[in-house]
Amino acid sequence: MASRRNYSAGNPSFTTSAHFNTGGGRGVGLGMKDNRRRPEGGGRGSSGNDKIDDLGRLLTRILRHMASDLKLDMRSDGYVKVQDLLKLNLKTLSYIPLRSHTVDEVREAVRRDNKQRFSILEENGEILIRANQGHSLQTVETESLLKPILSHEEIPVCVHGTYRKNLESILEGGLKRMDRLHVHFSSGLPTDGKVISGMRWDVNVIIFLDVRKALEEGMKLYISDNKVILTEGFDGAVPVKYIEKIESWPERESLYLSR
Repeated sequence: MASRRNYSAGNPSFTTSAHFNTGGGRGVGLGMKDNRRRPEGGGRGSSGNDKIDDLGRLLTRILRHMASDLKLDMRSDGYVKVQDLLKLNLKTLSYIPLRSHTVDEVREAVRRDNKQRFSILEENGEILIRANQGHSLQTVETESLLKPILSHEEIPVCVHGTYRKNLESILEGGLKRMDRLHVHFSSGLPTDGKVISGMRWDVNVIIFLDVRKALEEGMKLYISDNKVILTEGFDGAVPVKYIEKIESWPERESLYLSR
């Protein structure tokens, strides 16, 4: 199971809802772990970088997974008021109460995020924020959150990153959305030195979607503001028939080719 972090702050009711397995919901087989390594700065809580980065991590979890449990008023397009977020009785991994952060620090966390996971909106004098993708919350409606893709020509590359240990289950049951709303694909390859939204940095297998075939046969595909390609598939999965090819990464050796 993935490492779990407790973001609670003195209120036991928040403890359970602050724990999430971030490995699920990305179209992989059951049992996948979160293999991402997060660089740890020295003196957690003392560094300004850690403070903002940890704020961003907490915002990501709240906006993707926790808003309902925390009784936040989330719109169908995923937006919530920043002021409502800053009233929550939670602490970041820097042990800083969310209530101690400012709107400007939230803006900085959004600006600094290298995968552009957030959008900020100013409306009627209020600042709102949302996660661009990755939700497990049923409050969010796909059509309100994302832009539909109407032609395969819009996305020349559509690739899902995973790990060799998941290939057997994927080839048996397809790419599953797991506990999230969508299966995630990237619009580019995980080239060295370039951050790719929608894919973990340490994947060793890349799966190419046959976009033309998927669209022609009625699969709905969408793209988020940070260029992640998403689909609910059919009944929560992308069947194997829509996998064009599978390659090892970074070797680019063929592991599967559709017939």
